[in-house]
Amino acid sequence: MAGEMTVERVPLTPEMLLPVDEYKEKGQYFYLEATEELLPNGRVKVVNYGEMIMLGGYSYLGLIGHPKINAAAKAAIDKYGTGTYGVRLLAGTLQLHNELEERIARFKQTDAAVTMSSGYVTNLATISSLLRKNDTVICDKLNHASIVDGCLLAMAKFVRFRHNDMDHLERRLREANPLGRKLVVADAVFSMDGDIINLPEMARICQKHDAYLMIDEAHSIGVIGKTGHGIEEHFDLPPDTIDIKMGTLSKTIPSAGGYVAGSEELVKFLKHEARAFIFSAAVPPSSAGAAIAAFDVIEEEPWRVEKIQSTYQRFAGKLREAGFDLLHTETAIVPVVCGSTPVAANLAKHCQDNGIFVQAVVSPVVPEGLARLRACVSAAHTIEDLDYCADVIIEGGKKYGVI
Repeated sequence: MAGEMTVERVPLTPEMLLPVDEYKEKGQYFYLEATEELLPNGRVKVVNYGEMIMLGGYSYLGLIGHPKINAAAKAAIDKYGTGTYGVRLLAGTLQLHNELEERIARFKQTDAAVTMSSGYVTNLATISSLLRKNDTVICDKLNHASIVDGCLLAMAKFVRFRHNDMDHLERRLREANPLGRKLVVADAVFSMDGDIINLPEMARICQKHDAYLMIDEAHSIGVIGKTGHGIEEHFDLPPDTIDIKMGTLSKTIPSAGGYVAGSEELVKFLKHEARAFIFSAAVPPSSAGAAIAAFDVIEEEPWRVEKIQSTYQRFAGKLREAGFDLLHTETAIVPVVCGSTPVAANLAKHCQDNGIFVQAVVSPVVPEGLARLRACVSAAHTIEDLDYCADVIIEGGKKYGVI
């Protein structure tokens, strides 16, 4: 109609936090790159880049492509096909799922376990389903996003404590509603910093204040503990130290999915109350078969755990000696702090130009001023390749003024 004002339509998508187009214009966009072939010794062939040393992945024990694990995945497809008849609670449970959950329970020394479709879903479903009004969930400041999202979705009061600060945790517990349940949640190994939660002190404080304890072991299984069994073994603590043992099937375990291991009562509850278990697809047969075999391989080939624990110390040691700030890492996750976002992006591109697959992690994923490369060591890497990676990073660090 004449005189009618034209109102510009609001865009469908809000402004992105990551300036993708700007990165692409500068030739610094190295995300969503496609691997076309797996090569020996932790190397990959990448579309448009060719052969590269994979220094940005989570296959900590180098189990991707392991012949026993591949064979188990193929056997599962031959027996069960590629999917299931539905969600687990109805027609989607296979004997293979029960075998996997029994295997996880044995590995983590618990009564039972339950698997879900991803690690993210597992944290989200577990935390949100367990907690009610009057309860309090207390979360380490640097916990993974899936833990944070589970806390936000829960009906409980959500508070945080300063990273690995046990005095602050205890203060938070004193402030919690005494009439409700208290759940403390933390990563075992922090995915951006590589450091380890102070489990002995955390467990003591939780016991003192009658709080339950949940630990996410996504980055600790296969990496810490004398035989790679995780954080309780690392600190030589009894297997009932942690009430809720969460982990993934997509990092050290080269499959897909997540799990919670704990008491029979806990697992029964999650199987009948956790919405993401009830309403999500089951772990595919091939993934379940692969995961069972992977837990076996960890115990059958202890040299892999020994190797990663020695090689990440060598790699981190070379970088520290050169003057890099690696924060407080004690594990295969090595944060190479660069400071500003542009410097981290430049150093990442320097590595990529020299055949190293590693990426810059910048704000808002990490705090402004702590942009970094996140290098991840694998037992598949050769010493020669890791030394080469360290030399290239040192060269780039000098070029861009990091060291």
